[in-house]
Amino acid sequence: MRALVVDHSEAGPVRFADVDEPVPSTGEALVEIRHICLNFGELNYVHQWPAGAVHGHDAAGVVVRAASDGSGPPEGTRVAVGMAPHAWAERVAVSPASLGTVPEGVDLADAAALGIAGVTAFRVLRKRSLLARDVLITGASGGVGHFAVQLAALAGARVTALVGSPERAAGLRELGADRVLTDLAETGDRFDLVLDTVGGPLVAQAWSSLAEGGTIHLVGYSSGQDTTFPSGALFGFGEPRSIATYGDMTPTGGELTDLLGLMAAGRLSAPVGLRGDWQDVGGAVQALFARKVHGKVVLDVA
Repeated sequence: MRALVVDHSEAGPVRFADVDEPVPSTGEALVEIRHICLNFGELNYVHQWPAGAVHGHDAAGVVVRAASDGSGPPEGTRVAVGMAPHAWAERVAVSPASLGTVPEGVDLADAAALGIAGVTAFRVLRKRSLLARDVLITGASGGVGHFAVQLAALAGARVTALVGSPERAAGLRELGADRVLTDLAETGDRFDLVLDTVGGPLVAQAWSSLAEGGTIHLVGYSSGQDTTFPSGALFGFGEPRSIATYGDMTPTGGELTDLLGLMAAGRLSAPVGLRGDWQDVGGAVQALFARKVHGKVVLDVA
């Protein structure tokens, strides 16, 4: 079968290759993949995976063979695959714990966009009550950002979306953002929660805008820049503020099911900014790296 595998050469980060068919264990389902979803992190940091390995974590498809131990969805079930290894292939063996059943009315391509981005936003935002709280989402035009804006608004937060340019602000108010900024200096507000996908100097800037008792959750570092805090910036009176990292790699099936339910109810939309054929993966990767995509990249598996 065909798959996208890790390529460490200058032609990378991925290339097509013929690979062996997956052999599911007794506790794995065999899924025929219909759509894959690209993530900036797994492509930008491809050196962390061995050359030649089937790459990718997010996809959607149909169960063609249920797990032989009777667990998980039956044959014919449409499923979303989230944070599962080796997902960018025509077929993949997946633990049911990493599958979410796609309800009727939800496009499989939209379901493929959930994965890492949707689950990350969901897990961070459910850690505390957001009702009538001030929440800042940085990198709001990206995949995690698009989901985070919607989920925070659904939870009753006052949402401020921060983007890198006016062009990247399109559609964020419609998703639930109360304000869209291109510079944090545009506001003097204090935030109870900051979900940061950018890293670099912006983290120190957001720290100075954090309310007493507030938390910054670091879920990405797309800027690739270091963060330096001014002398004394980490000292303060009042209720303690905190910085929290994110790296939850536990199975995603439960969260995927919850998010897909919100999609089916019309309360959550998939931020698909680029849709194409997986044969054109090279161009899709270039567009993602050039910051030309607002949202997620979903490619159809022919």
